[in-house]
Amino acid sequence: MDPAFKWIGGATAAIVLLFAGVALGSRAFADEEPAPRLKAEDVLAMGKPAKDAPTPAITAEGLDPVTPPPGEEAPSPSIAENEPFVIKRVLDIREPIKYGQWFWDDKGVPDGPLVMTVDLEARVLSVFRGGYEIGATAVLLGTDDHPTPLGRFPILTKERHNVSEKYGNAPMPWTLRLTWDGVAIHGGSQVENGYASHGCIGTPDEFVSRLFAIAKKGDVVIITNGKKTGVGQSLVG
Repeated sequence: MDPAFKWIGGATAAIVLLFAGVALGSRAFADEEPAPRLKAEDVLAMGKPAKDAPTPAITAEGLDPVTPPPGEEAPSPSIAENEPFVIKRVLDIREPIKYGQWFWDDKGVPDGPLVMTVDLEARVLSVFRGGYEIGATAVLLGTDDHPTPLGRFPILTKERHNVSEKYGNAPMPWTLRLTWDGVAIHGGSQVENGYASHGCIGTPDEFVSRLFAIAKKGDVVIITNGKKTGVGQSLVG
């Protein structure tokens, strides 16, 4: 059987699975009935704005830039730069994740390093603990004028009740700051199709509150664009 490929950053892997010839439902439990297949052209059209669609409305503002405290040292990353962080499980999600949807299942998952992935093409954030995917949600991302940056980012700070003075005291609860110039994962966003951010990763409050509860400074967030991997393969590199 072909490996159940998925986007790094999301269990909304229907496009990849279709092209790989694998039903999404088969990746977790071999004895279950296979999930119904979607047409490739239908999946490719999901979440894609029309060519003449209006510019997305900005609903997730950017954080205020801050200066690191004097003597502040960068937190130790949850995984080393070249560590082969292998995917051991992906959530059994049977269709593309819609805006506003989120999934969480950490039952029976052992302790291990926490790694988050965000893929700009999939528009999904995934949470892995010790290689096991425990959460996934559709997210808001930046625009061409205010892009979400690519790369590896250890969480710099956790700010439970953050607000942005730069954007009219907009509430940004459960902030996980990734850069000192204002990029973060946070709540308080209207996660709907047609909306975007100033570069932050806007998530549903119910999801990000769970993530905030287990994340710590140094946990790594990997932001990619169209990256694909699969169970038994490395999450990084």
